[in-house]
Amino acid sequence: MSNSTRLRTVWWTLHRWTGLALALLLAPIAVSGALLVWHDHLDTLLHPGRYAVTGMQFVQPSKYLASATTALAGRAQPVAVRFPAEQGWPVIVMARGAPRTEGGPARIVNVYLDPPTARALDVVDFRSSFFGWLHRFHENLTIPEYSGRAIVGWVGVGMLILSLTGVWLWWPRGGAFLPGLRWRRAPYTTSNLHHLLGFWISIPLAVVSLTGIYLGFPQTARQFMSSIAPMNPQAPRPAFGTIVRDARLAPDDALAQALASQPGARPAVIFLPMASANSSERGRARGAEQQGRGEGLRDAGAVWRVQLRNAESGEIATVIVDDRSGAVARLPGPLAGDRAAQWIRWIHEGSHSGPVWQFVVFLTGVFPLVFVVTGVIMWWRGRRSRREVAAGRAADRGELQAAE
Repeated sequence: MSNSTRLRTVWWTLHRWTGLALALLLAPIAVSGALLVWHDHLDTLLHPGRYAVTGMQFVQPSKYLASATTALAGRAQPVAVRFPAEQGWPVIVMARGAPRTEGGPARIVNVYLDPPTARALDVVDFRSSFFGWLHRFHENLTIPEYSGRAIVGWVGVGMLILSLTGVWLWWPRGGAFLPGLRWRRAPYTTSNLHHLLGFWISIPLAVVSLTGIYLGFPQTARQFMSSIAPMNPQAPRPAFGTIVRDARLAPDDALAQALASQPGARPAVIFLPMASANSSERGRARGAEQQGRGEGLRDAGAVWRVQLRNAESGEIATVIVDDRSGAVARLPGPLAGDRAAQWIRWIHEGSHSGPVWQFVVFLTGVFPLVFVVTGVIMWWRGRRSRREVAAGRAADRGELQAAE
């Protein structure tokens, strides 16, 4: 046996058993990712009333919060107002409710509102919705307490192995490239589908798998990224701190202060003041504030966190507004490592990269289901053929012994 044949045998064994071992997990994880690529558009088809907006003129955030509070009827407390990035989409007030089980994650309830009227269009418990479940399944198999996120990450490792070994196995033994593109490389349609579709999607699938590995091990990935590129300190999630109930500024005033500090920007998200996020955000902003914006932020009190979108570039800038003094400080922009991590997520999700890559990412979620089905059929067919060959050889040996 030549070295190339031995190596091909190794790759074939690795490809086959990796695929069979991960088949039950790989297919649903991939398909859930494919559906999430078109999350918003599919949601509009399933729930058109949720997106029945009458215009794109915005009212004051206090009106959205008041309408959402009425619609929630005490089931959850509003924590943020999210303004649409594009025409034709609703304003969303995110609210946080009590966890379903003791020690479990807080419930996230989204209230969809008509931008010009602040009329509530729908109230959705995100984790209980179809797409909320898909997000949780794709991220951690809905079992975060049992290392579900790490399991998804290891499935990504397996998918990367399948992608790279698949390219090697696809390559014709004679070394010529063009003959490998023929449809009739095998007598069975399933085998031809597996070979041809696998070749065309192999590199994008490897890219999506690699970015999925990064997202599957966030702490390890962050340590690695920060070792090669600078990153800002990791801040707590703004909507999950302790809500300040005695805020002095109204949300309308906080937003006005933030917009005045960034001419030409429009609101993206305004978070109600959270006490647990104050110290870290003040620490990040204090240096910039002391360089020329007056007295700086005070050491006590609450801060409003406001994300503003540049009208021309679409870039997001985050500022914090002191609830007592009204002082505004802009948080440092993303460093090289932060931008790289952001792009890794965008590449994996198919967002911010244009419709072509978005469609390619969708295919990387659909094709693995085809590969699982055709691969299992190919393995079973090969297993049956080997049994038939073994039975034939045994029969020949029996006839030879009888003849002797």
